[in-house]
Amino acid sequence: MGRPDPEEGQLPAPVKPPDGGWGWIVLLGCFVITGFSYAFPKAVSVYFKELMKDFHVGYSDTAWISSIMLAMLYGTGPVCSIMVNQFGCRPVMLIGGLLASAGMILASFTTNIIELYLTAGVLTGLGMALNFQPSLIMLGTYFDKRRPLANGLAAAGSPVFLSSLSPLGQVLLEKFGWRGGFLIMGGLLLNCCTCGAVMRPLDMGMKRKMGKAQDKYEAKEMLPIGGKSEEGISTTDGTKKGKKAKKKPKKGKKLLDFSIFSNRGFIIYTISKFILVLGLFVPPILLVNYAKDTGVPDTEAAFLLSIIGFIDIFARPACGMVAGLKWVRPHVAYLFSFSMLFNGLTDICSARASNYTGLVIFCVFFGISYGMVGALQFEVLMAIVGSQKFSSAIGLVLLIEAFAVLIGPPSAGRLVDALKNYEVIFYLAGSEVVLSALFLGVASYCCLNRGKKEPPPENNPTAGGGSDTEEAESDVQEAEEHSSNNHQPAHSTDNAMVAANEEANHVAEEQSGEGGGCPAGDGEVLARDGCNADQMVERDSF
Repeated sequence: MGRPDPEEGQLPAPVKPPDGGWGWIVLLGCFVITGFSYAFPKAVSVYFKELMKDFHVGYSDTAWISSIMLAMLYGTGPVCSIMVNQFGCRPVMLIGGLLASAGMILASFTTNIIELYLTAGVLTGLGMALNFQPSLIMLGTYFDKRRPLANGLAAAGSPVFLSSLSPLGQVLLEKFGWRGGFLIMGGLLLNCCTCGAVMRPLDMGMKRKMGKAQDKYEAKEMLPIGGKSEEGISTTDGTKKGKKAKKKPKKGKKLLDFSIFSNRGFIIYTISKFILVLGLFVPPILLVNYAKDTGVPDTEAAFLLSIIGFIDIFARPACGMVAGLKWVRPHVAYLFSFSMLFNGLTDICSARASNYTGLVIFCVFFGISYGMVGALQFEVLMAIVGSQKFSSAIGLVLLIEAFAVLIGPPSAGRLVDALKNYEVIFYLAGSEVVLSALFLGVASYCCLNRGKKEPPPENNPTAGGGSDTEEAESDVQEAEEHSSNNHQPAHSTDNAMVAANEEANHVAEEQSGEGGGCPAGDGEVLARDGCNADQMVERDSF
C-alpha cells in the first residue's frame, strides 16, 4: 500500500521522526552542548589556584564558582521549560549561547570574587542551562527508533570535552593568565550559538501540509459530485482562518505541564533519581584525595580521573546501542536500574582498596557503570513521559536534582573532615545508589504488574508515554472525527440515494421478469420507484 496522497483529498500519514538526515547534525550539536554543560564547571577548576592568589580567598570560596554553575544548570530547569514551550528551542538556545559567552568574557574583567560569582557562576551557568535542556528536547524530536543510540552518543560529549577542556585550560593559563583564559573560553562558548542555529524545528512545514490536506479532504466528503468539489475547496479555503482560530485554545501548549505528576512512572523516576544524585558524584570528587591519602603520588592520582573519562567515552555509546535493541528497549527502565546497581556495588566493593592497582580496577568498573547511567537517564525519562511532555518533565526533574546536588557532595566533605575516613563515605555513597536502583526496579515491576491487571483506557495516549508517531496519529484521528461530525448530513443523503437506487433496480428487475414494461402514463410513479433512472438522477443531482 502506498502512502496517501494529500493532493487527492486524503489525509497524509502521521509525521514520523526521521531517525537520520538532518537529525545527525542535531545530534552533533547536542554532543557539543552536553560536553560544555557537564565538563565546563569542572574544567574551570584549573584556574582556582590563580584566583586564590589574586583575590586572597580560600579554596572553598573559589569552589563556589563551579557549584553555582551546576546549581544554575539544574535549578533553572522549570524556567527553561517555560521558555521552550513559549518561544521554541532554537531562540532559547541562541540566547543561552550569548549569555554563556558573555558571562565568561565579563568574568575576565572582574576585580573581586563576588563579581566572579555573578558572571562566571550565574550568567554562564544560566546560559548553559538554556542550551542543555532544549538540545535534549530536539534530540527526542528527531529520533525515535534510534533514540537510545542518539542519547548515548550525545552523552559521550561530557567525557570527551572533560578530557580536552582541562588540558586546554592549563595551556591557556600558562600562556595568557586566568583573565586571558576566561576571555578565550568565552569565545569558545559562542559555539553554543552555532549548535542552537542548527536546531531546525521538524513539524513546521508538516503542519501546513496537514492543514491543506484536511481542507481538501473535507471538501471532497461534502461535495463528491463532479465539479462541485472544486467549488467546495474554494469555500473551505475561505473559512480556513476561522477553523484555526477555534483550534488554537484547544491545541495551546502549557508553559509548564504539572499533569506529569499524575504519571506514576514519572514519580518513581523522580524519587529514584533524587536518591541516586545524593551518592553518584561523591566518589569521583573524593577519589584523588583518597588516593593521595593512601600514598599514591600526585600525578598518578590525577591519572585516575583520566581512566574514568576514557572508559566513559566508549561506555555511553555502547550502552545506547544495547538499549536500542528490540528486546531490550521495552525494558529500558530495568537496564537503567541495573546500571545504578552496578555503580553502587562498585563503590561499596572498592571502599577498602588500599593500593594503586585496586584503585585502577575501581576506575575501570566505575567508568563503565557511570557511562551506562549517563547514557540511559534521559532515555528512560523520554520513554516514560513522551516527547510532548518531555520539556516540562526534564525541567522539573533537574530542579529536584539541584537539591540533591547541593546536599550530597557537601555533606560527604563534612563527614570526611569529621571522621577522617574515606571508607565510610564510599560505603554511604554506594548504599544510596543501590537504594535508588532497588527502588526503581521494584516500583516499576509493581506498577507494570498492576497495569497488566487493570489495562488503561484505549483513548489515553499519554498514559504510557507514547512516541511522536502515536501522538501524531491521535491528531489525525481527531481531525477525521471532526470532519465526519460536520458532514454527517451529506453522508446520510448519499446513503439514502444508494438505498433508493437499489430499491429501484430491484423493482425494475421484477417487472421486467414478468414481461411488463413501464407504462407511459405512470411516468412520475415509475421514476420514484426506479424504472426511469435517468430522470431520477437528474432530479436528485439538481
